[in-house]
Amino acid sequence: MLYYAVIFLVIALIAGFFGFFGVAGLAALIAKILFVLFLVLFIASLIFGRGRRV
Repeated sequence: MLYYAVIFLVIALIAGFFGFFGVAGLAALIAKILFVLFLVLFIASLIFGRGRRV
């Protein structure tokens, strides 16, 4: 998921460089959403994954 956030960030940077600001804004928004989702799932896995040690 972090991979896709980075890919959309790169797309946003390239689109912004070439002047496609609508595409750049949308790609940047998707990258932000995916990054936040990655962080939430990562923290949840750290918290809930610690309870089961055999």
